[in-house]
Amino acid sequence: MKKTEHDKVGGVAVDASSQLARIEACRDLLYQRKQEIEADCAAILADWEPAIGRASFRAAAENLAFYLAARQRDLVELQADLSALGLSSLGRSESHPRQTLASVAATLDGLTGRPAQWPTPEELSAGLDHITRDQNLFFGDYPGGRHTRIMVTVPEEGADDPGLVAELIEAGASCFRINCAHDGPREWGRMIANIRETAQKAGRTCPVIMDIAGPKCRIETIDMAGRKRVFRGDRFHLLTAPATSHTDLPAITISFPNIVSRIQPGTLIWIDDGKIGAKVVETVEGGVLLEVTVARDKGEKLKLEKGVNFPSLDLDLPLLSKKDIGDIAFVADHADVVGCSFVQRPEDIRLLVAELNRHRSNRPPQPLLLKVETGLAVRNLPRLIVQAGASQPVAVMIARGDLAMEIGTERLSEVQEEILWLCEAAHVPSVWATQVLETLMKTGAPSRAEVTDAAMGQRAECVMLNKGPYAAETIRFLAGILRRMGRHQFKKTARLSALTSWHGPQPLNDA
Repeated sequence: MKKTEHDKVGGVAVDASSQLARIEACRDLLYQRKQEIEADCAAILADWEPAIGRASFRAAAENLAFYLAARQRDLVELQADLSALGLSSLGRSESHPRQTLASVAATLDGLTGRPAQWPTPEELSAGLDHITRDQNLFFGDYPGGRHTRIMVTVPEEGADDPGLVAELIEAGASCFRINCAHDGPREWGRMIANIRETAQKAGRTCPVIMDIAGPKCRIETIDMAGRKRVFRGDRFHLLTAPATSHTDLPAITISFPNIVSRIQPGTLIWIDDGKIGAKVVETVEGGVLLEVTVARDKGEKLKLEKGVNFPSLDLDLPLLSKKDIGDIAFVADHADVVGCSFVQRPEDIRLLVAELNRHRSNRPPQPLLLKVETGLAVRNLPRLIVQAGASQPVAVMIARGDLAMEIGTERLSEVQEEILWLCEAAHVPSVWATQVLETLMKTGAPSRAEVTDAAMGQRAECVMLNKGPYAAETIRFLAGILRRMGRHQFKKTARLSALTSWHGPQPLNDA
């Protein structure tokens, strides 16, 4: 057959028969991979089948199983072949991988003269439609049409100042988080009453997320031995109990003192989301001696209730403390969504759900927001989602502070991406959390790095802000970022909306 200018691949002319042979080879490879993925998907789903009791979650579980099966093999060769033919490279198919493969297969069938049947648009959009419905359930509505919602942690003043809550809603907050590690039922009740009354007046739905504290290891007591800060090279003690006599070195105790006996020389620990890093130098009577390895030049303060992470230890702590179990009685009655801190295993979810159900009577189960904060939670995330989603709506928070300390800051950028992809595959909403625009929240001026981080959060269904004196300003600033980025990006897909930074001709001789 005569070669033409259009019969070129990589600048080399090919005849139609050679091109058809390439299409056939690509089709054969796609069908081979599809068959392998279907077999692995069936095996994964068979393991989950006994737990799935909620019919509306079945499609999500099947999609997640298919996605995991697909991502267990290297599809780069297939992607390259498909791209060379001008077809989908499968790189943006998290919410519908099976349907995407079916669509590409149908196109290849058609190109080779075989009967072809494509998935319907409804089949391709079903997963994202499910995520959007649950986004409204977990994180509230937003009349401005912004895709990504904003969650705000309620400060203590929110219990007594309805005007503060109104200001936050007006600025763009769509849901509110109450951290059960602080305050108590009396304050929580007043916060919730203010939120619901103010939201009703504004004609809005603003869910209340109550975050059960869980087994977070925190600093419980501090003796600074007359010092104000610790610096790199300084030493201090980590003890099982407060010292009974004066010491020349600072000393701290933690909320889980039994951990101290398991720490060996050389162990690294992180304090206050990594502001302080320290290495165990030696064991001493009643504890261990630490040397500060990471701190700013001006030093860092050891503060009560700040988190302490031991990334090399599998702590295996019970999910619920006595305080948590007491808090659950209030949470089960008042929360719209229950935040599950430091959940790591499916049995953790079963325990939490059982405790909640003790107080729910015949009311529907509450939606669960799973906070991913450890390496074990990352590894178990598919099972955690299935265990929770099998009985009630589920969403996932990427709690990047503790997570970075547990898996290492270098890995965080990769892992947070993978969690976003997995959530989309599971048809569950995700939350981008921890220290988003923290400098703006506390000082009134953002850093450039924080602005970029906040923009990355647009791919999640919600961004969480902590509390601070510039909360309303931070919400408005974040809302603007999310609105602008929403024009250009949805999940992993670039939106080709009109660019506004350049207009009309750009003559080279006119600066």
